[in-house]
Amino acid sequence: MRRGVLAILFIILPIFGLILAGWALRRTGVFGAQTTTELNRFVIWLALPALMFDIVAGARWADIWRPDFIAAFGGGVVVIFGGTVLIARGLRRPLADAAVDGLNAGYANTAYVGFPLAAAALGPGTRTGVLIACILTITILFAIGLILAELGQQRGEGGLGRIMLRVGNRLARNPLVVAPAAGAVVLASGLGLPAPVHSFATLLGNAASPCALVALGLFLGEKRGAGTRHLPAIAMLTGLKLVGQPLVTWVLAVHVFALDAATTTLAVLIAALPTGTGPWMVSAIYARDAEVTARVLLASTVGSVVTLTLLLNWL
Repeated sequence: MRRGVLAILFIILPIFGLILAGWALRRTGVFGAQTTTELNRFVIWLALPALMFDIVAGARWADIWRPDFIAAFGGGVVVIFGGTVLIARGLRRPLADAAVDGLNAGYANTAYVGFPLAAAALGPGTRTGVLIACILTITILFAIGLILAELGQQRGEGGLGRIMLRVGNRLARNPLVVAPAAGAVVLASGLGLPAPVHSFATLLGNAASPCALVALGLFLGEKRGAGTRHLPAIAMLTGLKLVGQPLVTWVLAVHVFALDAATTTLAVLIAALPTGTGPWMVSAIYARDAEVTARVLLASTVGSVVTLTLLLNWL
């Protein structure tokens, strides 16, 4: 048991070490706020899209269309996100705030942490599974969060059609949505990527994981207030993310969809990832109080070092 935990820590710690390096550089003032912004832009507009495009373009349809994995991971997202929104509404939270709460509890950091952690812990063959989780999280869950926030802000003049148009416009300008879609076009054509394009995408994609992790650390290193008045909400949302979502996903994977051990491990591992930056984006777009979101990102990222270690040892 002890030897197993240490072995897993040796896998996990380098991943979170990059986050810690970014945090320390921002906290000590070596990198300023502008560095955080620009590095995030590089990751979002170049590195991660190149990685996602390359994975899809070089995959087979059988690798991407995995309904059992989609059902288990997606079901965990639906239960945690939907349940959190309902709880928040029951506590008389505005719908836009309830949507952000739901994202805090159910929006896994599939892009920034998922790719490097799954590859380090389970091997490079996990890339397509992480990609599927990315698409479900970054496209579908993010879109649902935007729709609820739009409705909550009473910006739905003109009906649901206008809301869907606004949300669709945001997604169509998101490179993390466009890149895998472009890769799917290449995959459907059956032509494959020319060698120079593949090399270009590979070089950029190799930069995605380390830059994303450092960028996340820079973001978490921004100095904020103590935020003690929100501790109960932060604790609940962090617990739902790190314990609730992987538990629900495990139940679905094992007892509902009867997935094999490898697929179950991957689905549960991705579900157990800390909260991603999607909730922060939604709170910024709709001018919601982002203090809880920032704290949940920090608490879930730090706490996941322990929970992921225990989870991998158990699995």
